[in-house]
Amino acid sequence: MIPGRGGTWYGRAMADDTYELVIRAPGRNALSRELMERLLGALREAAGRPLVLRGVDGVFSAGLNLREVAALDASGMAAFLRLLEALIGALYDYPGPTVACVDGHAIAGGCVLALCCDWRVAADQPQLRLGLNEVALGLEFPPAILALVRDRVPRRHIERVVLEAGLYDPVTACALGLVDEVAADAPTAARAALARLAASPAETYRATKRAVHAGVLALSAAQQRDFEERIVPAWCAPATKARIAAVLERRR
Repeated sequence: MIPGRGGTWYGRAMADDTYELVIRAPGRNALSRELMERLLGALREAAGRPLVLRGVDGVFSAGLNLREVAALDASGMAAFLRLLEALIGALYDYPGPTVACVDGHAIAGGCVLALCCDWRVAADQPQLRLGLNEVALGLEFPPAILALVRDRVPRRHIERVVLEAGLYDPVTACALGLVDEVAADAPTAARAALARLAASPAETYRATKRAVHAGVLALSAAQQRDFEERIVPAWCAPATKARIAAVLERRR
């Protein structure tokens, strides 16, 4: 088990030799540096076991911790976004089967985490919202994350999902390819999906997944330079921080 402060935990092996990875943090399970580091540690502990990813308290994840993002300078922002990309890479390339149980809002970075998983089940709750609203916030996708989104979202829907920057109900999100299944009992459906994936020989699953994912998140030297020289400064720009401050004020 990967523990945290106050008796909380982030990952634990289950009796059936599966692993439960939990997004758990203040601010509607917002992705802070601490949370991302805890999740990376839990993924290492999971060691290829079939894995379910879920949130707590009725939320999957509302995305990045914007209070933390707003306080970062250029070097801190680069480190923060690299940590996010490391988490995305570790979950996307996790050697065992992975299923996201999206039984609460999955927004921006939270939706990206769900997209990393091999299968995604959303709860059949019309009030639940999923989507990638980065463009609406004035935040350009880091290149590895955009590569993930382009790999997961069907080509015919990618421009709507990314450029419209909408937040969708589960049925619409499924039609757009953000999730694979909508279920009345999402935890049970997620466990059933994980059992289906885990029924194949583990080594064959691992090798085939590695082959299918090969090169998807790899960045060229030009993309790395663009990340460092343009995208990171854009995330730190005064106009960007002003938009983030406005979002935080509305939430308060």
